[in-house]
Amino acid sequence: MGNSEGHMVLTLAILKKCYSIHRFAPDSTIPEMVLQSEFYTVSRTDEELSIVCDSAIDLKAPKSEKDWRIIKIVGPLDFSLTGILAEISAVLAGLQVPIFALSTFDTDYILIRNDHMEEAKKTLLQAGYHFL
Repeated sequence: MGNSEGHMVLTLAILKKCYSIHRFAPDSTIPEMVLQSEFYTVSRTDEELSIVCDSAIDLKAPKSEKDWRIIKIVGPLDFSLTGILAEISAVLAGLQVPIFALSTFDTDYILIRNDHMEEAKKTLLQAGYHFL
């Protein structure tokens, strides 16, 4: 099911809290306080440990980016769907809005700096996306 712009009509939701993106050394221990966050994600590679969690939780990471908001693509999304993140990213790239994208089994999340959220939401609405 698409709209006149050619993309699927998707519903988006903006999570209420602000979140931080933290970078630790790859061999770091995952701080237990992360589990207190309503939304969090942890990714470890051979190069880094990245954690996204509620900004109210101070992880004292060597590098942190604070004051991000999250747009959730309301799912679950079928694995056969393609281009969802690419389409939303393209809309936001037109605004010169940097994003940080995350995916789970059921859906995708896009982090946007809080000071860009109002403009991003307006532009996504104009592009045919719906918000809860």
